[in-house]
Amino acid sequence: MNQYETVFILNPVLSDEQIRETVDKFTGYLESKGSEIINKENWGLKKLAYPIQKKKSGFYQMVEFKAPGDALTDYEVELKRDERVMRFLTVKNDKYAAEWAEKRRKKVANA
Repeated sequence: MNQYETVFILNPVLSDEQIRETVDKFTGYLESKGSEIINKENWGLKKLAYPIQKKKSGFYQMVEFKAPGDALTDYEVELKRDERVMRFLTVKNDKYAAEWAEKRRKKVANA
């Protein structure tokens, strides 16, 4: 299984409950495909560099997970279909990125 990170931007008009439901939907989807969720982070509401769907801000969410490669295609299709997700990016971590992510998690946990 490979390690991945997905950062997605959610519509800024969503409530806290709707954001939580959306994140739970995608993490649940990954787990149903045999993936292991390593970490979830809420980066909060941030201003966008350029308007997306006429919105100037969005809620950023990051999910780190280990998954088989075939689960990723269906996962990204689900992200594209959800109207609450404005943009997303999934990146495969190599061993150096995975080590750096581990250090970052420990640093955040100690702060």
